[in-house]
Amino acid sequence: MRELLRRIFEEYRWFQPLRYGRVFTDERLNPRHLDYDALVNFYSMRRGITVLARTDRDFIMLSPTLPDAPPFVGTLTWYTSVAEAGSAEWRQAHLHQVAEVMRLMDSPLAQAATADDLDGKTLRLVPSPDGFGSVRTFTVRDPSEGLAGLYWRNFFGPPFVRMFGARLLSLPPGTHQELGDGRVLVQPYELPTQALTPEGDAAEHRLITVLGPECFYDHEQHRKPTRLPELLPIAP
Repeated sequence: MRELLRRIFEEYRWFQPLRYGRVFTDERLNPRHLDYDALVNFYSMRRGITVLARTDRDFIMLSPTLPDAPPFVGTLTWYTSVAEAGSAEWRQAHLHQVAEVMRLMDSPLAQAATADDLDGKTLRLVPSPDGFGSVRTFTVRDPSEGLAGLYWRNFFGPPFVRMFGARLLSLPPGTHQELGDGRVLVQPYELPTQALTPEGDAAEHRLITVLGPECFYDHEQHRKPTRLPELLPIAP
């Protein structure tokens, strides 16, 4: 975790960290002399951590998987303004950095999307068990349950590459990029702001048709994917 944080704040410079916590983010950081021991200890003791900039626009969340949960170690979530993606230089750095973090964490999957697109694909409203109103539930909880859909950028590790197989090579030109170490990028459109537009939805649908609809959640029939990646268990 120390190496991950060092890369994020010193090498990639995603943002200047000033606050951290779990639910309440009252702990303070000196950005000139980051106390990585404090961050690592807080994460270990509190089973997760949120590190923020001066405002709530930029932050990361690290959440470990509980012992009885699926076979991977947890999640890293990074929030920033979608306006950043308007820069071609930022997009290139983003691609390189996310691929590096995947290798460091040996992650099977990384996804980059707008918050509205991510929530729209991973959450849905269902009637409340008590009969009053509605509650939110997951379409798919995590990579072990398959994919909720395609987003702006989809970084697939070896388990998903094996699942898709030769279908990846049949994707339209410009939507598939080899990243090395058995990882690939699938990108339906150039900018994240094209999500949730008729053109963006059509591009995602074309790629899902090639990769196999059975690998993705069916949002019309509300059916979970029937083709899943084979995730190896994490060693204790």
